[in-house]
Amino acid sequence: MSTGTDDGASNERPFFDDGDFRDQLRELPPSAKLVATVLEADSPLSQGDLAEESLLPDRTVRYALSRLGEVGLVDSRYSFHDARKQVYFLQR
Repeated sequence: MSTGTDDGASNERPFFDDGDFRDQLRELPPSAKLVATVLEADSPLSQGDLAEESLLPDRTVRYALSRLGEVGLVDSRYSFHDARKQVYFLQR
């Protein structure tokens, strides 16, 4: 389920091809790796969309996003479609 591609596609190489990105991800729990994989394939996504796409519980997705945010691999912004929701995306 895609919530939008309104963030502008980039011509940069995929995140998982970046050695620094992979090194930072290596130390994180499996749930964070799965959430990062889902975000690379389809972002930005809300927490609920991430739970649906990854088949992880909301609480686990929240923890994964927290861990990814701690190491600077994920960022968020308010949704253009629903300002009550935040959407998440990977950052370099």
